[in-house]
Amino acid sequence: MGRSEAKRPAPFPPTPDPSLGGRGDACDDALALYIHWPFCISKCPYCDFNSHVRERIDEAAWRDALLADMRYEAERLPGRTLGSIFFGGGTPSLMAPQTVAALIEEANRLWRLRADAEITLEANPSSVEAARFAGIAAAGVNRVSLGLQALDDKALRFLGRAHDVAEGLAALDVAQANFGRVSFDLIYARPDQTEDDWAAELSRALALGTGHLSLYQLTIEPGTRFATLVRQGALAPLDGDAAAWLFELTRAVTTAAGLPAYEVSNHARHGEESRHNLTYWRYGDYAGIGPGAHGRRGGVATLRHKKPEIWSAAVDRAGNGLAEETALTTAERATEALVMGLRLGEGVDLTRVASRSGVAPDDLVDVRAVGRLAAQGLLTHDRDRVRLTESGMLLLDAILAEIVAI
Repeated sequence: MGRSEAKRPAPFPPTPDPSLGGRGDACDDALALYIHWPFCISKCPYCDFNSHVRERIDEAAWRDALLADMRYEAERLPGRTLGSIFFGGGTPSLMAPQTVAALIEEANRLWRLRADAEITLEANPSSVEAARFAGIAAAGVNRVSLGLQALDDKALRFLGRAHDVAEGLAALDVAQANFGRVSFDLIYARPDQTEDDWAAELSRALALGTGHLSLYQLTIEPGTRFATLVRQGALAPLDGDAAAWLFELTRAVTTAAGLPAYEVSNHARHGEESRHNLTYWRYGDYAGIGPGAHGRRGGVATLRHKKPEIWSAAVDRAGNGLAEETALTTAERATEALVMGLRLGEGVDLTRVASRSGVAPDDLVDVRAVGRLAAQGLLTHDRDRVRLTESGMLLLDAILAEIVAI
């Protein structure tokens, strides 16, 4: 697939809290479920996700293994309400609708799906996969995230995508006809991409009518084909200053169009933010099943075996695909919560972080560093909430290193 919206969402209460950008109650305790389908038709040269190409897949066996892995997590998270499910990959739109339905039905049986639960599936925009959209919607999926990645055929070839623009837009039409909510991904800051090029592509994307866009700068990840090309001198990434200009342009254009950034790379119309990913960023609990999936339950971090065959063998042997199950220290929990929360436009609620981590609010951040950065216009600190400004978002990693005190 391409880049997913996140690798990390929360349901909303009936009356959103305007102090959170209209995005619901940060204390909602609904659980999120992430289901990883690791298989792709081909591997994209920029992708460092846990995706694998296999000639043949025994889908019935994979369905049964995912169901077993899910039951293991449910035993350790009893009595919870499920606010969202996210099928990620890999390319989960390669699954048969019957497999999707079986996983949703079991999740509802094991926990209880909220009436307004968000159920998202990542999909490639090919005509073959679009033909499954009606069946996937009938299975219970109500939101789809399409990996369009570019609205330029030359760029799509560069990114190693199998579809062209026409096929991608046709799949988008099918998605919009079948799902209540649709998002799609684009990758920008490509080599030699100019501001005018990206402004035109972004304007075209915004005119397509979806309520959510995931807009990622191209990054050269270790172990990818692109990393090899850069090392060989065959690929020159866009320089940092040019990429920063494109980042600022992206936020200005999407805000003007009514889809402001609510997270570093995610933009949405009011009410269409990814609820599932907000659980990650607000440091809620989520169960992760399938190869390579991460999870957080209480103070425990879970990680599944990454290679599909090793994960499957572990499920056959032990009833789950766990590779690691680690009790996090209070400092580790607090640090994770701060690192995730400061990605959000709403910022991070220090009182909530303290309640979930066990670290006192006054010990979470370096107050002097916060004051200095606030004076520079890079963040705001209002009562218990720290929020990065537009200028601060450009320096997210550096600011995190400055202010996280634990």
